Amino acid sequence: MAGGEGTRLRPLTSNQPKPMVPIVGKPCMEHIVELLKHHGFDDIVVTLAFMPQAIRGYFGAGESHGVSIRYSVEESPMGTAGSVKLAEDALDEPFLVISGDALCDIDLGALVRFHQEKEAMVTIGLKSVDNPLEFGIVVTDDDGRIERFLEKPSWGQVFTDTINTGIYVLDPEVLRHVPEGEPYDFSKELFPLLLEMGRPLYGYVADGYWQDIGNLDQFRQANFDALDERVALNVAGIKLRGNVWVGEGVELADLESVEGPAFIGNYCRIAPQASVGPYSVLSPSVTLREHARTTRSVVDSSTYIGRSALVEGAIAGKSCDIRPHARLHEGVAVGDSCTIGEQSVVMPGIRIYPFKEVEAGALVDRNLIWESRLASRLFGRDAVAGLVNVDLTPETALRVGIALGTALKRGVRVVTSRDGSPASRLLKRAVVSGITSTGVQVADLHVMPAAVNRHFLKSEGLGAGVHVRPSTVDPEIMQIQFFEPPGIQATPEFLKEIEKHFQRQEFRRAAYDEVGQIYTPTRAAETYADDLLGTLDVEAIRARTFRIVVDYAHSAASIVLPVVLGPLGVEMIAAHPYGGEQTADSADGVREALGHAKRLVAAVGADFGVVFDRSGERIYLVDEQAHEVPVEQELLLFLSLLASDGKSGTLALPITVTSLAEPLVKGSKLEVTRTAASLSALTRASAGDGVVFAGSIGGGFVFPEFLPAYDGVASLCNLLQLLAPVDRPLSELVSGLPQSTVIHRQVRCPWARKGAVMRILTERVKGKKVDTLDGIKVYEDGGWAQVLPDPDEPLVHVYAEGKTPEDAATLEERFLKLVEDIVAGTDEEDGVA
Repeated sequence: MAGGEGTRLRPLTSNQPKPMVPIVGKPCMEHIVELLKHHGFDDIVVTLAFMPQAIRGYFGAGESHGVSIRYSVEESPMGTAGSVKLAEDALDEPFLVISGDALCDIDLGALVRFHQEKEAMVTIGLKSVDNPLEFGIVVTDDDGRIERFLEKPSWGQVFTDTINTGIYVLDPEVLRHVPEGEPYDFSKELFPLLLEMGRPLYGYVADGYWQDIGNLDQFRQANFDALDERVALNVAGIKLRGNVWVGEGVELADLESVEGPAFIGNYCRIAPQASVGPYSVLSPSVTLREHARTTRSVVDSSTYIGRSALVEGAIAGKSCDIRPHARLHEGVAVGDSCTIGEQSVVMPGIRIYPFKEVEAGALVDRNLIWESRLASRLFGRDAVAGLVNVDLTPETALRVGIALGTALKRGVRVVTSRDGSPASRLLKRAVVSGITSTGVQVADLHVMPAAVNRHFLKSEGLGAGVHVRPSTVDPEIMQIQFFEPPGIQATPEFLKEIEKHFQRQEFRRAAYDEVGQIYTPTRAAETYADDLLGTLDVEAIRARTFRIVVDYAHSAASIVLPVVLGPLGVEMIAAHPYGGEQTADSADGVREALGHAKRLVAAVGADFGVVFDRSGERIYLVDEQAHEVPVEQELLLFLSLLASDGKSGTLALPITVTSLAEPLVKGSKLEVTRTAASLSALTRASAGDGVVFAGSIGGGFVFPEFLPAYDGVASLCNLLQLLAPVDRPLSELVSGLPQSTVIHRQVRCPWARKGAVMRILTERVKGKKVDTLDGIKVYEDGGWAQVLPDPDEPLVHVYAEGKTPEDAATLEERFLKLVEDIVAGTDEEDGVA
């Protein structure tokens, strides 16, 4: 009997039938099928009603379980007896009826023998329970013959503690008493009728375990009972230390981090310092990151539990994403495919239905049931981003590729590339498959810096570019970047168009003979190098005879830079080039690379050192004295050198960059223009007429004469050109620069309060000098403060700059408190004094 909808088990049964809820890594019904096979039942008819395909698709014809399974589907509710009546043609001998959603290990063979010995027409499996009020009780005589039935009695009617388990042995003739085509129930209608007719009905009090899984507490308890071996089940995996089951392919750094009893299903990943507490049930492919902990919880398959997250006494469905520092407390039940945001707290007893997203920092103290699913967080301001194989799976990447191809006109071409990591290869191939399925051709550069991709897009007149790489913040977060002609970051309008097709799934499909082709350009890197050299004063750089240290940090920049520096006559001492996917997957970051570069600069007496980021887009400098150049000073260094070089034109800088830029270039032929604080806005501005440079804090610089995009190789070459006529060491140039006092802080802000923050703040600063290019920038004597909502996260950014670091800190504290008060709803009129 597998037609149960399981309304009291929601949200677990919102999108799956009740028999499919997991007990120690398997659907409950699978344990019942194994029990039937163990007792010699190999011919099984399954009655289905709610979501029948979920069960049919999982069990098939029963071959993988060593039984034969047939199905009978109710088109409308027919009751327990009515649903069996529909399968009457298959029941020509005494048969057993058993529920697919009640866990048990009862001796079914003994039940059948009792039925045969008593020559019964009906034998009901009975079980003694502590509290029979929720069940139908059955009163029998000393011989086991049934005398009366009571459905859900009061304590005054309880004359026995034996209840009806819903396990029956029936002779086929009983079905003649079930009316055709109308709902009819075994315990409420058929059995009382047969009893009244004087037919032999018997009750067999069974030993062993039986547990109805009717609500979330019973579901949890059934899993815990399985761990305590109170029920005999075929639990997958190897049993270690007496009460810890570990499945095939599990990644577990230390068994001591697991406290039994516990079940860890196939292919789970338990990171170092993560802990699996007692009564944890982790279904296959669950991931626990560092310092995460589960205890007294059931976590279904493919769920990801982030760093320092806590799941205690809770239930999590399939494919959930529980972000770092999130808390799921006692009695919480989360449905399939939910995202629980970073640092959010779900209070005890809360139910979150499938496909919901809880924003970061939220306190969830009410059930999330009917709210529509929030917009996908995959599409950020500048790229599609998500945890690999959690948010961003190959299937998702495929849909992204199809959406991109659909957004483009027929006949255009797309250039694709990636960094060297295996995860980038995985997702890029999926994206390429999606693009070609729409009839769009793909020029695949394989492993190559994003700048070469952008340059190829610009020089060959292609329609779009795609580059796949890890995030600079977390290597497990992958980014799919999109570029537009002439090599700029994709505009918000273009990203919205791709997202529209992704969400609606209104895809263009190519006919079999129109599928896009994939080809590999043979000289993309060489063409890039030749065009870059064409923008440089090669002879001036050669005459300076630079000696530099370069640490590639395993980036693909090492494929291109030697081709450029050779004709420039630069002596390069290089470290950590890209050497295949093993090196590309190295955990070493910019901080470690800077340490290597400092030591090398000191050892070889280099003019300076350069470190690339993993994407090859940004550079970080080390002076000749082996001191790191702060990123704020790095940007000011470029501005100072450009001003002294006699160049004329416009410098594009984000609005959040220090106000020292304007006085630094005063008196030169350069003029500073400000852009919104996004990469797409900056690169779009850099593609405008007369712009000679664009840059931001963090090592990202743009030289639009060559390419309107961040490009570490072009930045280094232009730095060499700017330094060539300057006969002073880098450390001296940096020491002569003014010191930026810009401070940046973040405030957690629910999405629903962002509008209130900006509205109330606008009212508070009336009469002051403000700039609303991006957020609200307020100018005060000796400094400025800026409040900027984050487009991708529930955050508000607060920037401030003053004449001194103390002034900047004071200014920031005032605006930070104002924002915090507005977020909290305590926004007094004197918020800004």
